[in-house]
Amino acid sequence: MARVPLVQEQDHPELADMIEKFRAGRRGKLINIYRLLLNAPPLAESWFNHSNTVRWKTMLPGRLREIVIIRVGHLTKSQYVLRQHVPSLAVADGLSLEECDALSDWRASRFFTASERAALCYADTMTLEIAVPDAVFADVKRHFNPRQIVELTVLVGTYNMNARVLQALQLDLEPS
Repeated sequence: MARVPLVQEQDHPELADMIEKFRAGRRGKLINIYRLLLNAPPLAESWFNHSNTVRWKTMLPGRLREIVIIRVGHLTKSQYVLRQHVPSLAVADGLSLEECDALSDWRASRFFTASERAALCYADTMTLEIAVPDAVFADVKRHFNPRQIVELTVLVGTYNMNARVLQALQLDLEPS
């Protein structure tokens, strides 16, 4: 059970416009992360806008974006992130269920391209070690331009933040 209450929209008519914006951006649903964040409306709105920018307004291919998000979900043990992305969002962006499963141990997998492996190594390093060695960064630079590197870095950082906030507040998984 979440450590803070999930906002019930009928109890907060003053949030109706913001809630409608969230629903429109999330396939008509007010998912638990936003019900939790609506306890602090300015943060909820900022989070929503940032998340949408990171997910939908970058040059990163959808497949790569989902690979990185799912990997960070595994590393941070974020069941919420994993449940939100596997299978629906991942499959919609071109991953198979077998590829999604392989992300828990991607180094032993035969599925991922050299650029995907560079991004995965970068995500692992940012998440587990924080400081990124020059060799890891050099491999990322071989595969991505400066804009994509910034986008990839912010994507990894965003999903690390998501996992930490969701786990600290023990956010409930969405009903199946």
